[in-house]
Amino acid sequence: KISSLTLENRSKGIKNLVICSYVEWVLGFSRSTMAPTTVTEFDETAGAIFAHNARNSEYGTQISFALINEGHRSFTGDRTEFIGRNGSMDAPAGMFRRTGLSGRVGAALDPCAALDLNIHLAPGEKKTITFFLGQAENRVRAREMISHLKIQFQKPEQLLEKVKSSWDQILNKVQVQTPDKAMNLMLNRWLLYQTLASRFWARTGFYQAGGAYGFRDQLQDVMALMVSQPKIAREHILRAASRQFVEGDVQHWWHPPAGRGVRTQFSDDLIWLPYVVFHYLKVTNDLSILEAEISFLEGPLLRPDQENSYYAPAVSHNSATLYNHCVRALDKSLPTGEHGLPLMGAGDWNDGMNRVGHAGKGESVWLAWFLFKNLEQFSEIAKNRGDTDKALVWKNHALNLQRAAEENAWDGEWYKRAFFDDGTPLGSASQAECKIDSLAQTWAIISGAADQVRGQKAMEAVEKYLVKPDNKMILLFTPPFDKTPLDPGYIKGYLPGVRENGGQYTHAAVWCIFAHTELGHGTRAAELFSMLNPINHGASRKDVETYKVEPYVLAADIYSQAPYAGRGGWTWYTGSCGWMYRAGIEAILGFHKQGESIYLKPCLPAGWKDFKMTYRHTEKTIYQITYQNSDRMLVNAMEISIDGNKSEEQDRFQLTDDGQEHQIHVTFRLWD
Repeated sequence: KISSLTLENRSKGIKNLVICSYVEWVLGFSRSTMAPTTVTEFDETAGAIFAHNARNSEYGTQISFALINEGHRSFTGDRTEFIGRNGSMDAPAGMFRRTGLSGRVGAALDPCAALDLNIHLAPGEKKTITFFLGQAENRVRAREMISHLKIQFQKPEQLLEKVKSSWDQILNKVQVQTPDKAMNLMLNRWLLYQTLASRFWARTGFYQAGGAYGFRDQLQDVMALMVSQPKIAREHILRAASRQFVEGDVQHWWHPPAGRGVRTQFSDDLIWLPYVVFHYLKVTNDLSILEAEISFLEGPLLRPDQENSYYAPAVSHNSATLYNHCVRALDKSLPTGEHGLPLMGAGDWNDGMNRVGHAGKGESVWLAWFLFKNLEQFSEIAKNRGDTDKALVWKNHALNLQRAAEENAWDGEWYKRAFFDDGTPLGSASQAECKIDSLAQTWAIISGAADQVRGQKAMEAVEKYLVKPDNKMILLFTPPFDKTPLDPGYIKGYLPGVRENGGQYTHAAVWCIFAHTELGHGTRAAELFSMLNPINHGASRKDVETYKVEPYVLAADIYSQAPYAGRGGWTWYTGSCGWMYRAGIEAILGFHKQGESIYLKPCLPAGWKDFKMTYRHTEKTIYQITYQNSDRMLVNAMEISIDGNKSEEQDRFQLTDDGQEHQIHVTFRLWD
């Protein structure tokens, strides 16, 4: 971390200031736990305070460092000395010591890194002070890194411009200009930034300082990165596949570098792998990834009554191609229950419903739709590879799931969510709580499996019971769990209307946008996008006082019950940001990269007359895409011209890397 502070003396007198760099070391999962064994030292060569904690089994040999680029007057590694006994950070005692800090470092202290610096500014003088905080493999590497940083920061503005340029290359890959300015703000940079910085690289946020990879989580995240960062997507798909056990199940989450994590009975984790692989193949046409050879994991199997187990599995001597990893995941997901639906295990996508099927008999309706989509897609891959027997098995199973869902899951106005181990329905009008759950409705449409009339009716029920325009939210289900004798799992531990328990869980709310675009409801899809857009939750003083969290990144959840209705919850670290990006770029604006072509399938609101998109295919090859309404066009028809020449294809154009800027003009009649 590099912090640059610029001071300018605009007065007529000399200014003498004391500036201090201050860090409280954690070096583990908990400061209070790790502090007694954190050791600090001052390295004369680097001019920095070093810190390490050998008790940390994974990072204990690494050296953390803190320093001021301009040097320092004094330092201490003792937090008590700097703050002062009974003192506070409002006025730390160390800032008022004329003789400076003591230079005390070592073991058995309350560890910190405090370095101060005297600054003298003449009238009109300006100075920039740079602070470094970092970590390296060892002391030698730390000294090398610090030396390199000091050289680089002779002109710090150049390094900052380099950082900005790197972000521009990532975030400017696709830019939009629509009539909805709030949509433009989020689609142009913010949602993709949130996805890459918080979700994928840091894997942390203010509400969860985790650092782990979630199997289903980061696989979904990279789907939003496949156009701008296909290399990152490819690397992560292979990383995720390496966390699959030989039996076909996967680690629900794991911590690098040792790979300690949790093995669970969750039923959906493993099949996100083939789902995301299929999407990657569609976007990149990189068929070589299917032949990548990847090892499995080995470890103790879970007992039937055991929901999870946390340990570091061994890397197996057995390996297989990515295609076979996907095959193993799908085949393990084929068993069904009494209603012909997939077994829910210790939870499907909604982790909080971990006791619906924990005895091994409960079934998930949502999982039926999701697995149907997976089997339909991957059967085509199997068929193209000559694996016709596997393709036929999957195709038939998909049809059986579709039939079972229609016969057993329809509740009259919407689809049930699941069945408990004893056969009791969940997400049914017959229940007092959780009568309707959005997942079973949206994925009935997204999967393409639902009966057309029923699917339309199910989304009407979502609109009636789950969409709350007054508070700009879309509930996960309603009513929340509170007094029901049923035991769906730890979801009941949340207060009614908080997070998964009947609040807005934004990840699922975004899928409502996808469902409406699949039905051709462009106006409604755009309205829901606007409703979920955090910009619009900060549009007025009243909105700000209600929402209370950052209005420029997506929040994972919004509370639904008084007196906190409309208050945002967990921000930054939420998988909803990647899906929201795709909802805008792909579902509404209809931009789909498919290998070396762009497929266009917009589903727009009736009020829009035109909009523009810019796609930077390579650094020098740019496509400017302009959409305009034309009254002479038939409904749902499009006409494409490329650099003034009419294209024979009505919904796509081919890409070329010729270093030129191309003008794509699309005319169509807007539909709703």
